[in-house]
Amino acid sequence: MTQESLSYRDAGVDIDAGDALVERIKPLAKKTLREGVLGGIGGFGALFEVPKRYREPVLVSGTDGVGTKLKLAFELGRHDTVGIDLVAMSVNDILVQGAEPLFFLDYFACGKLDVDIAASVVKGIAQGCEYAGCALIGGETAEMPGMYPDGEYDLAGFAVGVVEKSAIIDGAAIAPGDVVLGLPSSGAHSNGYSLVRKIIARSRPDLAAPFDPIVAEGANQRTLADAIMAPTRIYVKPLLALMQAMPVKGMAHITGGGLTENVPRVLPDAVKAVIDPSKWQRPKLFDWLQAEGNVAGGEMHRVFNCGIGMVVVVAREHAYQALQLLRAAGESAVEIGRIETRGDGEAQTIIV
Repeated sequence: MTQESLSYRDAGVDIDAGDALVERIKPLAKKTLREGVLGGIGGFGALFEVPKRYREPVLVSGTDGVGTKLKLAFELGRHDTVGIDLVAMSVNDILVQGAEPLFFLDYFACGKLDVDIAASVVKGIAQGCEYAGCALIGGETAEMPGMYPDGEYDLAGFAVGVVEKSAIIDGAAIAPGDVVLGLPSSGAHSNGYSLVRKIIARSRPDLAAPFDPIVAEGANQRTLADAIMAPTRIYVKPLLALMQAMPVKGMAHITGGGLTENVPRVLPDAVKAVIDPSKWQRPKLFDWLQAEGNVAGGEMHRVFNCGIGMVVVVAREHAYQALQLLRAAGESAVEIGRIETRGDGEAQTIIV
């Protein structure tokens, strides 16, 4: 008996859908082109030439995902901003070492490819790349039947940047008397969402209910879902400009671990950062999460950014000018703390 001829489509992989997605992606990627790109989407490898203005270029790379925030994206049917989250998590990380992001690659994996959903995700990735000034130079779309539940996908991102060797920021120059500046977050960014989802599951709120009065996309009020899904802020352009204008001693991207665990990553052992939360207005979302989850204050600062997405350390004599430059660039930056000598056995971040 002759067996039926099988195709890849019969096995659950639609090559035509993949080709259609590539065609949808190409104009999105084209909008992100910048100096150095030598080839577009579609090749086996992405080609990029390091800008010639760098004399001793050092490449800085980073990779990350979006975490379980994706679970909420599936439940809410919101796929247009998680791509921004994906870019932000990597470019903000390499930025803190002084790197200018050059290019970005994404990995999108699913069980069955939905071209419209995937295109919406990649549109967000391209938008994030535009915010960061880097090129969306390539990526991979993997359709793997049986690996993921229907309607779900996973994301990973990879960013490469460059910094002049003499301009690498490693925090070594940070000293007592320096000032800690904070740049506001848009919400929980892409961290702590396992706890966010646990709180939602327990309190069962109306995610579509008006939540706060922040104007967004023409609406007078955001819903709770809007606040929870607000995309991660990308700090690249204002901070690159700041680094051009003055010495920046250290920066910390406030991701998983919050202020408590991320600020010490840039501090010399002999100093500590003393941070005063009364110096900034904590977004309502964090008040809601703490109240609904009965989360301890210390745990809030270990899990969430609590309203500060990026920390910058400068010398006291540069603090005023730094704040003026950041505010002129649209950042509501504030002085949130100071650097002091660290005693034996003391923590490196003190929340007062």
